[in-house]
Amino acid sequence: MRNKNIVLLAIGTLFSVASCAPIYKCGEEKPEGGIQGSNRLLDVVDERDELCEIVEVKEKENEYLIKTNQSLEIKNDSLIKKNREIVGEYNELENNYEDLQSKHRNLQEDHLNLSERFSGAITNNLNQGHLFDERIKEKERRLTEKENALAERERRINELEKEIARQDSIAKRLNQLLREALLGFEANELSIEIKDGKVYVSMSDKLMFKSGKAEVQDKGKQALKVLADVLKRNTEFKILVEGHTDNVPIKTSTYKDNWDLSVARATSMVRLLQEQHDISAERLTASGRGEYDPKASNSTASGRAKNRRTEIILSPDLSEVMNYLGK
Repeated sequence: MRNKNIVLLAIGTLFSVASCAPIYKCGEEKPEGGIQGSNRLLDVVDERDELCEIVEVKEKENEYLIKTNQSLEIKNDSLIKKNREIVGEYNELENNYEDLQSKHRNLQEDHLNLSERFSGAITNNLNQGHLFDERIKEKERRLTEKENALAERERRINELEKEIARQDSIAKRLNQLLREALLGFEANELSIEIKDGKVYVSMSDKLMFKSGKAEVQDKGKQALKVLADVLKRNTEFKILVEGHTDNVPIKTSTYKDNWDLSVARATSMVRLLQEQHDISAERLTASGRGEYDPKASNSTASGRAKNRRTEIILSPDLSEVMNYLGK
């Protein structure tokens, strides 16, 4: 009611002011010199300006409320649409849930049937499992035995390898000792090499014998003495003396063929080593290969000269190796 009176008063005042003198309108700038009139007129104009400002504020608020309402209506429409979608999804989920419950009940029934059906089979499997456990334990026991045997075999192989390496080292040392001791002889008279873990001392017939003879010459005896001195200090080697000839046939009242000659020469050298240089007979072996193990071709004079030789083959004592192999 009060607001209504204020509006009526404002309207009346406006009419009064309009009828008296020209006054600036709402929203226009106030004249620089002000307005002329009675105090009552001035009060009415000021009150009118206040009302104009209130009306302007209210209009802006109304515009804001209209825009806000429009925005809210748009959001409301969107929410209504979203709600419909959620309701549809909910209904679909509810249907799926009912289907899953039905399947779950069916699975429970199947599970119960299977449990009843296979309870006896499970008991039987447990019994079989016990038997399997026993068999597995037996296999584990056998496997452990095999692993232990394998470890023992590996240990023996390692020991054997160490012994073989030791024998190789001894053979190399003996080879060096012989080379140093026999430096006074020519290369075409005497040669030394290691082959297959053995030391081969090859002596030409030029150094050791006269042609067709088995008696050792003086220079050959000197070579045997030097060799015997080294062998007496290295008693772990077996000594094989092996005679060789070329393929030129020989037949005398003493020697029927090259077999006879090669064996006779080897025997002659063995006797010297035993009787004159105190080499134990247990270490000595004499053998003859005749013409059947040539080092070179017998088609040339130089080849035949290489083939006419006596080899002293020094083998390490392999008793320790054989012990390892026999374990």
